[in-house]
Amino acid sequence: MHSPRPVFRDDHEMLRVTARRFFERECVPHQAMWDEQGSVDRQTWLKAGREGLLCTGVPEEYGGGGGDFGHAVVIGEEMARAGVSGVGFSLHSDIIAPYIVRLGTEAQKQQWLPGICRGESILSIAMTEPGGGSDLKAMRTTAVRDGDDYVINGSKTFISNGMNCDLIVLACKTDPSAGAKGVSLIVVEAARPGVSRGRKLEKVGQPASDTGELFFDNVRVPVSHRLGDEGRGFAYLMQELPQERLLIAIAQAVQLERLLELTVAYVKERKAFGGSVWDFQNTRFKLADAKAASVALRTMVDHYIGEHMRRKLTVEEAAIAKLFTTETVWKHLDDMVQLHGGYGYMLEYPIARAFVDLRVSRVVGGSNEVQRDLIARSL
Repeated sequence: MHSPRPVFRDDHEMLRVTARRFFERECVPHQAMWDEQGSVDRQTWLKAGREGLLCTGVPEEYGGGGGDFGHAVVIGEEMARAGVSGVGFSLHSDIIAPYIVRLGTEAQKQQWLPGICRGESILSIAMTEPGGGSDLKAMRTTAVRDGDDYVINGSKTFISNGMNCDLIVLACKTDPSAGAKGVSLIVVEAARPGVSRGRKLEKVGQPASDTGELFFDNVRVPVSHRLGDEGRGFAYLMQELPQERLLIAIAQAVQLERLLELTVAYVKERKAFGGSVWDFQNTRFKLADAKAASVALRTMVDHYIGEHMRRKLTVEEAAIAKLFTTETVWKHLDDMVQLHGGYGYMLEYPIARAFVDLRVSRVVGGSNEVQRDLIARSL
């Protein structure tokens, strides 16, 4: 089971086999149904928990896999390779759960993590607000101290897992006058009085992702639900964002490999003007460019995976990875849609599906304009 990629060990590759089988068996056959209903059924979350595919980085004593970042990577790669779309496992396991692992008290970890690892408690993180976008310092949701409680008021939008979530890691202002230093993170149960869900948002792509609005109307939450120190929330968010951006980049590298393979097969089979579409020099040159880009992305991403596993990945490097992979994939995906002709516009073809699903990658995790600003600061 030795990995051809030096960044992975044998135990990573063993998990890869499990993940590949799971996505092919439990997700691919249900994708159309999930797209139609606008969410992934809870049974799939519970099955993923039973197979050890959730929260691989959470310590074993709380029900997690006790693994490292490499285990999260192989699961994310296999989901992308299978073409599974809108399933929020990585967000739950590798972006939100780490906040509780790193910031939570022992009591908080014991209370929340076992159910999270089993897939019983689905996580969402509520940062973005209507009119706020990437400007987290400008958030208006407030948590006002009242004795042993916080009283929370405000609204959030574009919340992935928002319609299905059981626990919300909420970014809010505990001191509205302090700007970034007034932001705190509080865990709120979705079933608490005063928490309500708005509409499920209709997106360009990824219809199975249950993206929604959340509203908080005088929601009382114990102060003991705060993660970490009051006023340190913005700093905590900034610490976790590089991993989220690298995960986006990793998925992009796999997607370009997958889409290139599909397109090469299509153009060799598709007949036009007495030959195949592959016979045209333009086709071969476009796909040669895509192949060169694919190798470049794979080399870059594997290097940054290694850096992150050594805890050396910088904010700037994560921004570079996210910016370069998402922009590169989009350019070549556009070319590959063109090579499919009219079929490239039909959603039953994976290339068209990718075209709508992957557009958001240049926005999520901080828009690419934010990534450019982060990179430019170090120039």
